[in-house]
Amino acid sequence: MTDRAQFLMEASALLGQQGLTTDAELIAPWLTDWRGRYSGRALALASPASTQEVASLVRLCGAHRVPIVPQGGNSGMSGGATPDESGRALLLSLRRMTKVRRLDVQAREATCEAGVILQALHDAAAAQGLRFPLTLGGKGSATIGGLVATNAGGTQVLRHGSMRAQVLGLEAVLADGSVLDLLAPLKKDNRGPDLKQLLIGSEGTLGIVTAANLRLLPALADRAVLWAGLGSIHDARALLLHAEALAGPSLEGFEVLPRHCLEAVLAHVPGARSPLGGAHEWHALIELAADAAQAEALPTLGQSLLESAFAAGLVEDATFAASEAQAEAFWSLREHISPAERALGPAMQHDIAVPVARMAGFIAEAVPATQARFPGTTAIAFGHLGDGNVHYHVLAPAGAPQGAWEQKEGKQISAFVHDLVAQWQGSISAEHGIGQMKLAEFARLGDPVHLAMLRAVKQALDPLGLLNPGKLVPPGP
Repeated sequence: MTDRAQFLMEASALLGQQGLTTDAELIAPWLTDWRGRYSGRALALASPASTQEVASLVRLCGAHRVPIVPQGGNSGMSGGATPDESGRALLLSLRRMTKVRRLDVQAREATCEAGVILQALHDAAAAQGLRFPLTLGGKGSATIGGLVATNAGGTQVLRHGSMRAQVLGLEAVLADGSVLDLLAPLKKDNRGPDLKQLLIGSEGTLGIVTAANLRLLPALADRAVLWAGLGSIHDARALLLHAEALAGPSLEGFEVLPRHCLEAVLAHVPGARSPLGGAHEWHALIELAADAAQAEALPTLGQSLLESAFAAGLVEDATFAASEAQAEAFWSLREHISPAERALGPAMQHDIAVPVARMAGFIAEAVPATQARFPGTTAIAFGHLGDGNVHYHVLAPAGAPQGAWEQKEGKQISAFVHDLVAQWQGSISAEHGIGQMKLAEFARLGDPVHLAMLRAVKQALDPLGLLNPGKLVPPGP
């Protein structure tokens, strides 16, 4: 019997019929990333149902030197959950681990297994008058394990922080099959560095997240959603500072988008309507939120923000959503930017970050610089102005061939954009991770000391290099 056959036999005995398959048709949907950019092959698809099964499987993989590619909802943007073409790796799905082990209303905590869908956590919290303060477009497929592994962000980072800020405790299986149990939600713990933070954002390269203890907040009782038309991105920055000073912790979200984005969405989405009558170079989508204790004061706060913004000359026009349906319609315009831009043709999409205070300056400089360097392209920037996360898309010239343009000029554009980001002391990955898509650029632009430390940690925790090989950690020089 070959070593491969022996491994599959032992893995099948460990996981049972539901837990392991080599059926090509069943595996095929999970071998390509969500964007369709990366595809690979796998030895088998493993679907353990418990932390103990994950630990036993990891030990078995170590004994047979089988690489492991962990996968949550397969909704990542950087190819971080896709195996390579060798067919040697085991695809490890956490989607059967779907228990909310504990939801403590008094402590405002929920302990969820890695396969819990984000929307399911939202629903479970809402049923108890609470909420989980992180959401994103893929909430119907993204899993808790994947969100932790990639340190996901979303539209509420301004007020609540990314996934890193939501994790009170963590459980993970390490490369040797041992279980690291840090689920206890200790607010103060001075026994050395916070090891759970080492695993958050590690993309499955240092350990496999099997459960997380997450913070919950009181449910929102009311919100006020404002759409503003602005003359420039610098005006948007001034409006953000004004809103932060006036609204304080009630400021839940602050998104910016240029006129091009809004026009693309209006053309792409049937029935979509512009919130404002006139044309504006930039737009801001602002959300104020309050729990039951502050709900009564929210309308007055919203009106004060609107009136003072006009008085200070910060906005050209603005309106509040008159109903919850209109508020959802405003947010729908923001959420349809990416599909609307994709419908226009080939584009290079960049998920980048710069220091918050410099985001407006970066956008104002980068857009004309990119278009001048690559004539015929259209550069657009939108995103979360309050946390420095820029979604920076560069659309191809009209008639550019799909595929060929991205591989040639598109790669040159991405290198140019990443060089700009480095000059502005930013990050080439804001909320979607490095995966395999940005591995080469991370190696090219990353600080040598940073990269050396990352490699040293990887070597210490995964000396055989079996956990998600070829992702996040660039090979050494």
